[in-house]
Amino acid sequence: MKADPQVQRRLLDLQAIDTTLAQLAHRRRVLPERAELEALARELSALEDERVRAQVAVDDLDRDITRMEKDVEQVRARKSKDEARLAAGSGPARELEALQHELVSLNRRQSDLEDAELELMEQRESAQGVLDGIERRLAETRERRAAAEQRRDASLAEIAKEEEFKRGARQPLAGDLPADLIALYDKVREASGGLGAALLTAGRCGGCRLELSGADRARIAKAPKDEVVRCEECRRIMVRTNESGL
Repeated sequence: MKADPQVQRRLLDLQAIDTTLAQLAHRRRVLPERAELEALARELSALEDERVRAQVAVDDLDRDITRMEKDVEQVRARKSKDEARLAAGSGPARELEALQHELVSLNRRQSDLEDAELELMEQRESAQGVLDGIERRLAETRERRAAAEQRRDASLAEIAKEEEFKRGARQPLAGDLPADLIALYDKVREASGGLGAALLTAGRCGGCRLELSGADRARIAKAPKDEVVRCEECRRIMVRTNESGL
């Protein structure tokens, strides 16, 4: 393939743009905020599980306390009824004596229930403290996630802006180069990890970084200046200049 030496040198400008675009694409894929957000998502999921368990514990204690309060109210109501009957003094003595014994039993029962209720309320206060702590951690983690999302979006916007600028520069440059040269360059670039053209400097290929053999140097030195030469090792297009060492 033939191409004016100046045209071949412009391939290096195109390659520089394509390299920058590849670097921007890589930067987008490996943004530190992506890994941070993934870690925060796992943290939030674990905290949400903790919150659910803590809320269940609080709800269970609330139900137990409500049931205990009903039991205490029933005992109090029974006590009030018995105390009223005892105060009235009506009825056989044996029945009044039974009421006195029942009141003693009810007082003991009320005391036991109130102690149990107090213990449940203390447990409920502790459980609520655990739940409040988890909810604070959830709120803080959500704030960290929001901040990371803002940083990610800002980075992505910056990358998109740079990509737009580079693509805007690439289009006219590629459009001015011969179609067959561009086709070869794109084919080589796709097969070679994004590098299609490299500078030949001091007898060394800028693509694979290997020094040319004596035979390859002689071959390229004899080639016309407008001939497009390629590295025998990596098959990339080698652009020759006065510093090529031929």
